[in-house]
Amino acid sequence: MGRMSEELPAYAEHVLEVAERIPPGRVMTYGDVAEWLGEGGPRQVGRVMALYGGSVPWWRVVRADGVPLPGHELRALEHYRAEATPLRLTGAGEARLDMRRARWDGAPGAPGQDGTRDEAHT
Repeated sequence: MGRMSEELPAYAEHVLEVAERIPPGRVMTYGDVAEWLGEGGPRQVGRVMALYGGSVPWWRVVRADGVPLPGHELRALEHYRAEATPLRLTGAGEARLDMRRARWDGAPGAPGQDGTRDEAHT
């Protein structure tokens, strides 16, 4: 992968690999990524995404409440709309991810996924 360097921590590399696997129009929460990897937790995944996530589809790794990343809402919403990611409007008219429909579990054969999964992370 072109974005990787020898100095990138192994855990960060794994998190970024998962982010790259999330199909367009789908999302995983920080906790989902940690659970899929079997190590770390939501805060560790969030830290990796904050430090290194600019080189991957960062908008597909999200908070569990469906609120777009603070400070990056407009850019994230542009990506969600371009990828037809399911959104909903709050009572105040603010866009949120429709987590029930947008969430991807990373399972082989899941809708929107090519069926491949790195066996090292099963």
